[in-house]
Amino acid sequence: MMEVRRQIEVSGIVQGVGFRPYVYRLATGRHLSGTIRNTAAGVTIEIQGPAESVQDFVEHLPAEAPPLARITSVAVHDVPCNGDQEFCIVHSHEGEEVRTLISPDVAICSDCLREMFDPADRRYRYPFINCTNCGPRFTIIRDIPYDRPSTSMAMFPMCPACLAEYENPLDRRFHAQPNACWKCGPRVELWDKSGKRIECRDPIAEAVSGLHAGLVVAVKGLGGFHLAVDATNRAAVALLRQRKRRVEKPFAVMVPDAQAAAEICEVDVAARTVLESIQRPIVLLPKKTPNVIPDHVAPFNRYLGIFLPYTPLHYLLLAEGGFKALVMTSGNLSEEPIAIDNREAIHRLSGLADYFLVHNRDILLRSDDSVVRVAGGITRQLRRSRGFVPVPVFLKDEQPSVLAVGGELKNTICLTKGKHAFLSQHVGDLENVESFSFFHEAIEHLQRILEIRPEIVAYDLHPDYFSTKWALQQTGVRLVGVQHHHAHIASCMAENHLEGRVIGFALDGTGYGTDGNIWGGEVLITGYEDFVRAAHFENVPLPGGAAAIREPWRMAVSYLAYHFGREFLRLSIPFVRRLDRSKVELLLRMMEQGVNSPLTSSCGRLFDAVAALIGIRQQVNYEAQAAIELEMAMGSPERASSREDAPYPMKLVPEDDRWIISTQPLFAALLDDLGRNVPAGTISRRFHNGLVEGFVELATLLRKKTSLNRVCLSGGTFHNVYLSQRLEAGLAEAGFEVFTQKEVPSGDGGLSLGQALVAAANGI
Repeated sequence: MMEVRRQIEVSGIVQGVGFRPYVYRLATGRHLSGTIRNTAAGVTIEIQGPAESVQDFVEHLPAEAPPLARITSVAVHDVPCNGDQEFCIVHSHEGEEVRTLISPDVAICSDCLREMFDPADRRYRYPFINCTNCGPRFTIIRDIPYDRPSTSMAMFPMCPACLAEYENPLDRRFHAQPNACWKCGPRVELWDKSGKRIECRDPIAEAVSGLHAGLVVAVKGLGGFHLAVDATNRAAVALLRQRKRRVEKPFAVMVPDAQAAAEICEVDVAARTVLESIQRPIVLLPKKTPNVIPDHVAPFNRYLGIFLPYTPLHYLLLAEGGFKALVMTSGNLSEEPIAIDNREAIHRLSGLADYFLVHNRDILLRSDDSVVRVAGGITRQLRRSRGFVPVPVFLKDEQPSVLAVGGELKNTICLTKGKHAFLSQHVGDLENVESFSFFHEAIEHLQRILEIRPEIVAYDLHPDYFSTKWALQQTGVRLVGVQHHHAHIASCMAENHLEGRVIGFALDGTGYGTDGNIWGGEVLITGYEDFVRAAHFENVPLPGGAAAIREPWRMAVSYLAYHFGREFLRLSIPFVRRLDRSKVELLLRMMEQGVNSPLTSSCGRLFDAVAALIGIRQQVNYEAQAAIELEMAMGSPERASSREDAPYPMKLVPEDDRWIISTQPLFAALLDDLGRNVPAGTISRRFHNGLVEGFVELATLLRKKTSLNRVCLSGGTFHNVYLSQRLEAGLAEAGFEVFTQKEVPSGDGGLSLGQALVAAANGI
């Protein structure tokens, strides 16, 4: 048979993930000769042998790649045959600059898990077992290239047995940089809250005893510390809430496996697939009733955030403790970054935890757990972090090097290079010194390991955002300000590889508008270069500024006064009867005189007003709580509609070159329902259905005006499953092409991606 030789260029995440030994086995199993080496783009393979065998190799190459590999392109070329007799893994060319995509941290694989629980295996119960298919990556990298001396494993020289595995191309630990065992690797210790080591035979067993006794244990994981308690112990959960100063915000719960998850939550096939994925995100799932998990874990919420163990240590804790579930929440005080260093944890968490289960493998970059929601079989990101970062968003076209610094809440940063957009892990809300430090850390680390030096820095227009102030201090780069809602729609366009112009619905709580007002209920005609504000909710006062965000009753008063004047005080409804008249009078005077009452078109504040009016929430303890509980009040999203769920009307009022979305008819109908004691769940459904009907009508008008048929939905409001699914379906039924977000959050966690693409279109 004729012999051929082919050169195969493979790009993507193909270094540090077992790709070279995989190719070695694929080639030698077919008795082919040739070479494989790392390159700047990924790997280059030269494969030689009978034409049929070579073709079989090429066809199987991407299909059977290792679980952590992500192939973005494969280019095959014929080259002349040579005298190769065997297949070899060779070093990169001297002086060649090797740049490739870095794998994220992922869960322990089934092979390592089996070995860890095998008493005959040399790594039996070893809490740091890993191989090329699993374990830490991103959070242990100090610098590139990704090899052991550039990671936090540098301080652990491999023993002869581990080194033999590391150097054997046929072993699954070939070039597994974190490879270690009991003889040569990291160790676990149990400390008290003063940082003193607790002398015990088995630190894990001692920590398990503490959890059974109702204590709070700080557990060092992949991307930082968790604070753990027995999730079935109501007193322990209450103690953790009190210490963490987390009044009502839900806690995440770790369970041993998907079967255990199905005992406390509704788990369909799609949800189980995500739960068991190598990323191991927290998945929001509907609670079952009755439930062994007390309501106090996620109060006033029909969902629980459930995730499976992803480190060997997690599996040992759950298995040896026999726990049905553990609360595993970020190791921090509310709104601070997660702690990663042992001494830092003692300093910051000693008032929160009773025990500290620590280890001596350093975490070099903090990375919170990712959070997703599965709806209609589609997984959507709510917080994109551990397990997903630094896998890039793959773009349609080459981009200049841009650093986009995100917003103030749920901050992420984004770096673009070529056809890749790299979003950082979740940084969080930039409202304290620790968060500012993490923001700087994320920028510096991502620039270093990706070798990107930005030509352009993109920032939000809000002058008081910390990220904006930081950007405006940078020199030697082009600075580009990007309007908040323009960035939201651009983020959706980028993820979906769209060009040209679209109709964009950007719905959220807060964004600085080009007119100086607070936007948030925006309909844009937009591309990357610019946008036109085609429609928005009416501007109403935000009485007390930030106080109105914390106290939704203020927004209810604002809307009632805006639409009905002081006459609303005569209404015989529970909300009005419960009002403190002196506070209301002060609020009305503030709004009438324009004192500390900026104008807002925010969709989030509209949700707040409705939630307050129908008695769901007058004050909030965490962001978007009122809107979340308003959604929860409807019951199951799959619940069949009835005549009682008829949509509340809205009115589209032409003004200059745009439409104002008036909610006056909506509130009039809502007040009528309140007067007739209509249940809160029905009112919530009518409200949501009214938004859907009004937005579909508006999109249809804009299509007639612009001939655009593509609609993008973005902004934090679209984390609401009922609204997003119903609106998407309504628009599709009206003949629109509808685009939503799955790879990055539609909320502010995806804002930096849109900023980067807008800045790239405007920065050169």
